[in-house]
Amino acid sequence: MSRKQFCLQPSGWNVMTKAIETMIKNLLDTITNVIALSPGERDIVTSLFKEKSYKKGDFFLVEGQICKQVGFVSRGLLRYYINHDGEDKTYAFTQENNFVCNYESFIPRTPSTKNIQALEDCEVLQISYDDLQLFYQSIRQAERFGRIVIEQVFIETLQDLSSFYTDTPELRYEKILKRHPDLLQRMSQYHIASYVGVKPQSLSRIRKRIFTEK
Repeated sequence: MSRKQFCLQPSGWNVMTKAIETMIKNLLDTITNVIALSPGERDIVTSLFKEKSYKKGDFFLVEGQICKQVGFVSRGLLRYYINHDGEDKTYAFTQENNFVCNYESFIPRTPSTKNIQALEDCEVLQISYDDLQLFYQSIRQAERFGRIVIEQVFIETLQDLSSFYTDTPELRYEKILKRHPDLLQRMSQYHIASYVGVKPQSLSRIRKRIFTEK
């Protein structure tokens, strides 16, 4: 498909609501922070990403399913977790102006071993696997953008994995305080404890020690 064959969808996108306009602007700003987009390429991005709402508790992806979408989070917070011996193990979060996807399922088209769940009501712009291929084919620097995003995800995954095996739970909690202080007000103690790698009771003791020392 050539660039000229793209057109905005007749209903919903030509007459955008203010909210969707803001979502698209944030997505375009995120992309243009990395690569340049011509006006025509901006139209292509707008035509390929579809708006999707998730209620708190809804799943972006369920274990056993193939991840078929990459999402750009315009509003809300999602968590990544695995189910280990009947217990949830939270290992990552995605918030506004970041991408959400299980790439180890999405890229090879294999069933996911992970779950991705909305912790708040979320507004997400999604692109399917097939439309992402059109994105790569139709935008000059799109593959460069995709490579940079994947590299960032890879680095963050390695850092989180290393932290889980080398840092104490207290240090992991302190890192969350520094890197994502806003998230602590948006997540339950259960999910924070799961990410740190302790029970909620142990997290309460960690919090007490940290704030007592301050």
